[in-house]
Amino acid sequence: MKLNLYQKTAVTTVIATIVLIFVGGLVRASGAGLGCPDWPQCFGMWIPPTNAADLPAQYDASLFNPLHTWLEYINRLVGVVIGLLITATFLISFQYRKKDPVITATSGLAFVLVLFQGWLGGQVVRSGLSAGMITLHMVVAMIILATLLYAAFKAMNNELAITISPKKKKILLWISGVVLFLTLAQMILGTQVRETVDVAKNVLELPREQWLNIDGWLYEVHRSFSWLLVIFVGALVFYNKKFDAPGRLKKLGWIITVLILLQIFIGIGLERLAMPGVLQVLHLVGVAVLICAELLYMLIAGFSKTGKSIYS
Repeated sequence: MKLNLYQKTAVTTVIATIVLIFVGGLVRASGAGLGCPDWPQCFGMWIPPTNAADLPAQYDASLFNPLHTWLEYINRLVGVVIGLLITATFLISFQYRKKDPVITATSGLAFVLVLFQGWLGGQVVRSGLSAGMITLHMVVAMIILATLLYAAFKAMNNELAITISPKKKKILLWISGVVLFLTLAQMILGTQVRETVDVAKNVLELPREQWLNIDGWLYEVHRSFSWLLVIFVGALVFYNKKFDAPGRLKKLGWIITVLILLQIFIGIGLERLAMPGVLQVLHLVGVAVLICAELLYMLIAGFSKTGKSIYS
């Protein structure tokens, strides 16, 4: 499939946004969120030092951790790159303003959201890493990702179009919609679990193996919800096979299934292995990729042509 400039830029921006979520996960898992205590500068400088001796006089050198500082600084730099890519995506989208204005409007929405996200990042730092602000920051990142994915799909709709009967389309959309809804619910529950972990870690100063014990019911609900996801994604794979769905939907169905199972195994690892940072990062990036796959499935099915075909 040969992509035009907008399509290439939009797809690149989607991938780069996932990279940003990965870097943000590293920052949170390592506790580097306040590696730069101010915003938009870092220790009052546009390029932070590598040595405490080089800090401006008003900053306490004992609070300086070069690893945390540079990890948070790199996170901010990647955020700037994403902002530039989204700006470019919006500007290039004007080629569609007459042919398909939804693409331009959606790209513009992503541009507005990334400006809000930049401001929100400053508020997260000023709040001293308030758990609620961190969660909101992550949710907005997921909304930006979904918005960009929708815009990129709309620009490539003709290349990705399939034909399927209205009845089968309705069933596949309903099941995939439930899977996406459950995944979003799991993500929200997971952020709440993570907030209780932050309290156990930073406020109560409990050891890692006790981080999940202070609000056990919430984690139990989060864990039990996984079985609903398994049931419905199993139904999705079943109906993909029963309907002999187009290859794209079949492949996405299996990708979604594998990603959900991986998320479950990572969750088990987080519980059994005392919340290792690497699994925390994989869990966060995994849900971002999973949401993209589920949304793409729904877009391909939802924008499919209806009528008689070999899939009808």
